Amino acid sequence: MKQTLKFLILAIAFFTVSISVYAQNYANVKVDELSDAQILQMIKKAESIGYSEAQLEQLAAAQGMKADEIQKLRIRVEKVKKQGTASAVQTDAKAVSTGREMSETTDGGEISNEKKETDDEIAPKIFGAELFRNGTITFEPNLRIATPKSYVIGPDDRLLIDLNGDNEASYDLPVSPDGIISLQYVGRISVAGLTIEQATSKIRSALSSTYPSLRSGRTSVAVNLGNIRSIKIIMTGQVVKPGTYTLSSLSTVYNALYASGGPAQNGSFRNIQLIRNNKVIATIDVYDFLLKGIQQGNIRLQDQDVINVPVFEKRVEITGEVKRSALFEVAKNESLKDVINFAGGFTTQAYTAKIKAFQNTDRDRKISDISASEFTTYLPKNGDKFVVEAILDRFANRVEIIGSVFRPGVYELESGLTLRGLINKSDGLTEDAFLNRGYINRLNADNTQALISFDVAKIIAGTQPDIALQREDKVTISSLFDLRDEYKVTIQGEVRAPSTFEYADSMTLESVIQLAGGFKEGATPNRIEISRRVRNSDATVRSARTAELFIVNVDQNLKLVGEPFLIRPFDIISVRNSEGYTVQKQVKLEGEVLYPGTYTIIRKDERISELIRRAGGLTSSAYPDGASLKRPGAQKVNPTDKNAINDSEEENKKFLNLKRAQEAGAKDTVAAEVEQKLIQSDLVGINLVKILRDSLSKFDLIVEDGDVIRVPRTLQTVKVTGEVLNPNSIVYLPGKSLRQYINGAGGFTSGARKSGVYVKYANGSAAAVGSFLFFKNNPKIKPGAEILVPKRADRERLTAQSWIGISTAVASLGAIIVSLLR
Repeated sequence: MKQTLKFLILAIAFFTVSISVYAQNYANVKVDELSDAQILQMIKKAESIGYSEAQLEQLAAAQGMKADEIQKLRIRVEKVKKQGTASAVQTDAKAVSTGREMSETTDGGEISNEKKETDDEIAPKIFGAELFRNGTITFEPNLRIATPKSYVIGPDDRLLIDLNGDNEASYDLPVSPDGIISLQYVGRISVAGLTIEQATSKIRSALSSTYPSLRSGRTSVAVNLGNIRSIKIIMTGQVVKPGTYTLSSLSTVYNALYASGGPAQNGSFRNIQLIRNNKVIATIDVYDFLLKGIQQGNIRLQDQDVINVPVFEKRVEITGEVKRSALFEVAKNESLKDVINFAGGFTTQAYTAKIKAFQNTDRDRKISDISASEFTTYLPKNGDKFVVEAILDRFANRVEIIGSVFRPGVYELESGLTLRGLINKSDGLTEDAFLNRGYINRLNADNTQALISFDVAKIIAGTQPDIALQREDKVTISSLFDLRDEYKVTIQGEVRAPSTFEYADSMTLESVIQLAGGFKEGATPNRIEISRRVRNSDATVRSARTAELFIVNVDQNLKLVGEPFLIRPFDIISVRNSEGYTVQKQVKLEGEVLYPGTYTIIRKDERISELIRRAGGLTSSAYPDGASLKRPGAQKVNPTDKNAINDSEEENKKFLNLKRAQEAGAKDTVAAEVEQKLIQSDLVGINLVKILRDSLSKFDLIVEDGDVIRVPRTLQTVKVTGEVLNPNSIVYLPGKSLRQYINGAGGFTSGARKSGVYVKYANGSAAAVGSFLFFKNNPKIKPGAEILVPKRADRERLTAQSWIGISTAVASLGAIIVSLLR
């Protein structure tokens, strides 16, 4: 029942919010169209009834708001809250820098209503305000505990009286409205206003006349509560929801504060009063619980108790480099040090020597600098705002040394530290240090850079006056290798691992060849070429030398024979191939030959006809007109099967060619990567019939490494693809024309480009449709051929405006002609 009532209250509240903010259903709300002021108004109204942002989202969903809009609402709420905090900090900074108050006026001299509303809405958070609006902290009393001895009995309580020992009996007795229980064999006993402990003593005394063993202790009596009654509590003053509340009789002050939403905007957290019988019996300081976890003064409530939350007397704000920025309520005699403690202390980046205080006077605002020695004595005033700034991003005693020292890095600038002392601190110079010159980058008084040079060797030897270092000096000692090009030697050609190596003193030609893995099998050691840079070439001479060339012979096994040839930096060594050495080259025969497979080329001028004869000639079912030659080149051959034909690649080539034949403006039908990969075809059109009939003719090509010759079986179909209604393969019939095959595939589609039709034959050659005057010249169709019909570009229809433009132009042209004829 309580949950239902709670949800009903929330629904009514959100209905009020939706009407007042944008006057339409949540199902049609667009969060992007809401202003920041409207978002803040929603947050404020939700907080005023004691509910969190998560509950705001849940109820928005219950009102029909879409999931994506709820996500946007969550982001907007977080953004607006962050902007609110940042705006509050920037406001004071702006007031200090410009010397103006925040109350800027409009043209008429009045404060902008929108600005006032924004300033009110984005005020900083009050410390502790979220405690009583956090759904995970309810302060609900534990009802499943033993009855406290201090519990005061009242009407509607039920007492459980148990006798144990020589006499055993149990009683379940209600407390009447006038505070009396009726006990069998004893009579009426008044228990109202008594604690459980007092009531137990009174009941034991009354039962002693009926049960004498109670006096001797042979029988014991226990009194407990049978049920928990409800009590009425009045919440008054500056609370979020003042009024009368019905709570459990075990409830405490914090239970009542949570039920009422806690102190309101102007309510005090430090001086909450519990009033009983018109007397203040306890004062609760919520900060004890917030800061220490101690519920001091959180006593149990009684019926008709009054909890009064007065208006705060003094509230200050602290922002900047503290762990918890907020508005804090300050009690009498509490100092700035206490406020800093409320904020959790300083962050690691805080400037703790001074804190800026923005204060309100009777007339205007002022700023004060409070030093660290005054933190414990300065008493904040109402409305003070303290800003803790960050420390400067600089070092007071840092020097740095980089370069050729053993321990480069930053060091402490000790009193009297000199350049030589810093070098010694860094464990001295490395072996490759450049001793002729070093330099110090130094900051001048105006933060400009100054460069001080020194002789490193003389500073170390003490023959040059030492240099005293200053804050932020940066000492640089270069390496010899930093001041010259990186020395390299390159070897290329017939070695196992051609590469570029770092130069080393006394490096010989044989050692570089050994670094490169030695000679390849076909290398010749008798003619190794070394090219060397020319340093003093005469640039004015037309035939000036650009490189110095050496031809050197070395031992095949790299033995040390004679004077070695010394290598210089940047030399390029070229190892040539032996003149009589040739790697075997292979060709693959596929299809209808007697012995298909891979064949090695035995002569440089070996031809196709000779290769066919080596393979035993053609079979009886061979179709020589469809024979094809694929010449990918040796570098494209697959290493596992270098003569294998990739059928999918051939298919991609076909579609690529079809795409290239389509009219400009037609939509692409082939991926761009296929075009880049297959823009050049590897197929060579050959005529095997003429090759076998007339060997050594111009048709009989010389075979090359990686060639693949394919002789197909007798082909019986013709394939029609592209822009036809039913692309398929059609049985070949001698004498059948191109148009008849296209009609057999359903004819052209409406988007076909008829003038671009071409035929691809089985041997890789192709022929296109031609025309002479009014006569069309269609290519001859052969078995295994493929007819490809490209696509025509879509024609854009003329709009009404285009027709009007054309008619206007024609009319203008006609008017010009008429005027000329007159």
